[in-house]
Amino acid sequence: MKDLDLTGLKCPLPVLHTQKALGQMPAGARLRVVATDPMAVIDLPHFCNQKGHKLLESSKESNALTFLIEKGSQATES
Repeated sequence: MKDLDLTGLKCPLPVLHTQKALGQMPAGARLRVVATDPMAVIDLPHFCNQKGHKLLESSKESNALTFLIEKGSQATES
């Protein structure tokens, strides 16, 4: 599993960095994303749904949002 710390980045950067990281990973690999942008709670699940990735978990602790994403086997990166 790979960790991606995106604290302090504002929309649309968390999604763009997540997309880039997943693009370098094999299908089935897991990525843990930590973000502080409040829009990430909407944007990252929407991104996963559109691109064929699985959002396995999401949680919020203080200002940090954590997402556990599994790269889909039929994921589209465009």
